[in-house]
Amino acid sequence: MSKGITSRTDDYSEWYLDLVKRADLAENSAVRGCMVIKPYGYSIWEKMQRALDDKFKETGHVNAYFPLFIPKSYLSKEASHVEGFAKECAVVTHYRLKNAPDGSGVTVDPEAKLEEELIVRPTSETVIWSTYKNWVQSYRDLPLLINQWANVVRWEMRTRLFLRTAEFLWQEGHTAHATSEEAVAEAEQMLEVYAKFAEEWLALPVIRGVKTPNERFAGAVETYCIEAMMQDGKALQAGTSHFLGQNFAKAFDVQFLGKDNKLDYVWGTSWGVSTRLMGALIMAHSDDQGLVLPPKLAPIQVVIVPIFRNDEQLNAIYDRLEPIIKDLKSRGISVKFDDSTNEKPGWKFAEYELRGVPVRMAIGARDLENGTTELARRDTKEKQIVSIEGVADTIQSLLEEIQTNIYQKALKFREENTFKVDTWEEFQEKIETGGFLLAHWDETSETEEQIKEATKATIRCIPLDAAEEEGACVFSGKPSKRRVIFARAY
Repeated sequence: MSKGITSRTDDYSEWYLDLVKRADLAENSAVRGCMVIKPYGYSIWEKMQRALDDKFKETGHVNAYFPLFIPKSYLSKEASHVEGFAKECAVVTHYRLKNAPDGSGVTVDPEAKLEEELIVRPTSETVIWSTYKNWVQSYRDLPLLINQWANVVRWEMRTRLFLRTAEFLWQEGHTAHATSEEAVAEAEQMLEVYAKFAEEWLALPVIRGVKTPNERFAGAVETYCIEAMMQDGKALQAGTSHFLGQNFAKAFDVQFLGKDNKLDYVWGTSWGVSTRLMGALIMAHSDDQGLVLPPKLAPIQVVIVPIFRNDEQLNAIYDRLEPIIKDLKSRGISVKFDDSTNEKPGWKFAEYELRGVPVRMAIGARDLENGTTELARRDTKEKQIVSIEGVADTIQSLLEEIQTNIYQKALKFREENTFKVDTWEEFQEKIETGGFLLAHWDETSETEEQIKEATKATIRCIPLDAAEEEGACVFSGKPSKRRVIFARAY
């Protein structure tokens, strides 16, 4: 069956969009730049949410919810923050419509102008820190460890489903601490939470690092990040965690009385991941036949396709497999028994391959007589005939093996496409073929901007485990203490 998917080698961007739509993950909405996340795509996001939410609660965080609208004056209180987001803000100016005098529909009522415009949240630091002022009086009120699951709006002109849309879903953590050491430890801890989630659930190897001053979150003292490599060699920022210092506390006058009976401003962090992780999941693992989903995030982990000619054969197959299905479900494995009659087995095989179902089990009347069934794994497309007895154990082991294999394949790809470069000529040549370039940089924003302008490559991060290494900047030739990671990015 032709799936209508462009080959990755022909057009990677078109392949990605074809896959998002054909696998029924999302589609463009009637509102330009926004998307509709369809049930199959949303079920993957729900699994991500559950796993992350559990991790947040394990580290002492609790969920809350803050307003969608932010008074415009709030964004003016932290200078670098407003500068960073001003061009992306959607602004509410009126609160009422009325029927147009000419009967053409509705129009904005000019009498209903807001005294102060409201910003549709691009991020929630300002409205949350204005709230924290009322919650914090003493060191006994600290730390505040709050997370919010929400939507945000950042007005984008050029959009791509999941990767960059005007509205997207995310979580944003916002914490307040008595000391800078506690706040830095929090930011580092949450970066590690994200990294482990990416590696253990998305099967996505990531590099932990810090951003350069040019790439920092607006209003942060330090931005930590995890960076992943997609199959076209481009980087994708998969999560960030920010040490905010006392910037927002001072902007919103959030002070506490310490144990020494002195007033001080609290120290803050913020951290978040978004539905952009869906894009990372697709681009890191999938192929020209469709999605390749890590079992931990697959909505359907095992699909059973019975091959039958009549109801008698179907009933016999189901009766034999019913206890196995119950056994699999009791292990937390999601199973679908597809007994629909509107499509042939071959069509079903292709459709579940397209949707990235990790394990397919096919069984017919003759297999039933022989006490065997065919298992096919999505990641390698390998098939094996196994005994029906003990097949639940086999499937459970297979799912664990697939999860590990998908991660190892992505890690091998990253390692094979990471290069040390020492000359500008080599840098320019390698960046055209994609991948991560480990190169020396003189730590000036001027050099960083010149490299970006010349090659469209940015410093993705300074790896946390970067070793001290004397060298010369690949662009300016000035002294450098360590290599950083350059790449073109989404």
